[in-house]
Formats: sequence, C-alpha cells, structure tokens
Amino acid sequence: MKKLIPVLALLLLAGCDVNDADVASRNVSKAADNFEAQRRFVFYNGVTGEFMLEITGLCSKDNSSTGNTLGVICKTGPNTFKKHMLGLSDNVTWFMEDLSGTNASVNHYRVTFKPSVIIPDIDIR
Repeated sequence: MKKLIPVLALLLLAGCDVNDADVASRNVSKAADNFEAQRRFVFYNGVTGEFMLEITGLCSKDNSSTGNTLGVICKTGPNTFKKHMLGLSDNVTWFMEDLSGTNASVNHYRVTFKPSVIIPDIDIR
C-alpha cells in the first residue's frame, strides 16, 4: 500500500498538464473579474453588418450568461456597478476586446481573497 501512494500521486500530477497560455489566460480573466482591465464589448448584427451596441470600461463577462444571453457587469465608481443583460440570436454576435492589456505571469497563478467575504459584515447596535 505504501508503494502505491507515490505512484497515485505521480499519476495525479501527470494529469495536471498546464501550459503557459492556460495560466496566463486564467490570470487575465481573474484581473478582469476584479475590474482591473479596460474592456470593450461590441454587439454586431450579421445580417445588416452594423454594430448594434458597445460597452466600454472596467467590465467583465457576468457569470449569469447563458447560450442566449450575455451578462456584462461594469464598475462605474468605488462602490458602484452596472449590470447589462443582452439577448443573443442567430444573427447577433458579440466580441470582447481587452483595451488596456493585463500583466499576467505564466509562472504563478493568482488567488484573490475578498475580506468582505471572509470577515462578515456585522452591525452592532
């Protein structure tokens, strides 16, 4: 049994094949999720060939997005946010452009702890 544990550990580590592009992509997404990157979301009508809508700012793709909707949340002030929900159809598509560029390490991953999530907000009366 003792000889089996190192073999299992080695197999688990071999399954964690992560390349630099994957690490950088996760770190760039994490920066956008923390409103550290200027982004532009553009909605395009494939039939008419026209841009329908553009959202620019410290924005991130919202986790409530589905196959038919796209949620975009933007930070507009220190504690102010705006959320946009947009319907998608056969002739409407969207793309997101990172305007500012994000410094992302390929040698380190990033974990962000929010104190407001760890430490509860307690009202004392």
